[in-house]
Amino acid sequence: MNESMTQAWPVSERARALHHQTLVWDAHSCLPIKAGVDISDLERHRASGIDYVSVNVGMDFNPLAQVTRVIATYRAWIAARPDKYVLAGTVGDVRRAKSAGKLAVSFDLEGSDMIDGDLDMLRLYRDLGVRQMHLAYNRDNAVGGGCHGADIPLSNFGRKVVAEINRLGILMDCSHTGHRTSLDVMAVSTKPVIFSHTCVRKLWDHPRNIWDDQIDACAKTGGVVGVTGIGIFLGADDASTETMMRHVDYLVQRIGAEHVGIGLDFVFRRGADEYPEGMDFALWWPPQHRYVGRSNFVEPERMPLITEAMIKLGYPDKAIRGILGENFLRVAAETWSTN
Repeated sequence: MNESMTQAWPVSERARALHHQTLVWDAHSCLPIKAGVDISDLERHRASGIDYVSVNVGMDFNPLAQVTRVIATYRAWIAARPDKYVLAGTVGDVRRAKSAGKLAVSFDLEGSDMIDGDLDMLRLYRDLGVRQMHLAYNRDNAVGGGCHGADIPLSNFGRKVVAEINRLGILMDCSHTGHRTSLDVMAVSTKPVIFSHTCVRKLWDHPRNIWDDQIDACAKTGGVVGVTGIGIFLGADDASTETMMRHVDYLVQRIGAEHVGIGLDFVFRRGADEYPEGMDFALWWPPQHRYVGRSNFVEPERMPLITEAMIKLGYPDKAIRGILGENFLRVAAETWSTN
């Protein structure tokens, strides 16, 4: 951790100590999905006292060739900087990275079109560093429904995908997934299921957010709901710490602090030239759901202030450590595998 940064945080000594001692986990953030890109923006996470981040390497609209080349770029960049970064495949890797002041990184997939209907592709992605995956990015596909789709159930093939994800030791994620499919996934998964980055729909009615029955089902699996820092999901493009904490506290009161975490979904370089030619943006991000012109995010530098905000809400240290990262670490310990 960058000690000069810790001294600059306008937080109490208790918050500073908690943040320093706790393994801080960001369940999802976004770098440009582009081969050959410089991903030095990750230093912002490391300097902010974040110990682990899951980085997106592909969505349903990204062709297979693009996804694999992006993974190659990210792996090479991390491997060339062993003094600061670790490609984490196990919980032990994450713990050792924190002890050494390094940022642990692994990858996630948003959707399942990139497996091209082939279950064997899941093992390949796992072996390349993917440790987290959800099945549909906003729109319906052969596996199940997306949050902007027709609310279809998990398909028979989708059930096989969930079983293989469980077997391989990849975190089963329901972010961006349709209501019915998410409930089906949580009913059939044999491992804890997470929502790596979402918000509470009862507080802000956006299709990307989740209803109470999804929240309850996630906790019943032993999983974690990660609150995202995107303003249009938190409120009316409101990415204030106070608004984010409304969503955190709603979850704490409903399912207990042990099932709550943070997945910032911070986009490091908005407007990067990373999309396939001819892509229909309105299909994937329907303008009626306020995607056009979105601008406000909770940035990684705000994590210490989130720690302070939880202290002000009266949470005990154990609950704060869990929300900051130890809850996601627990689920990873129950799920990740290198078999």
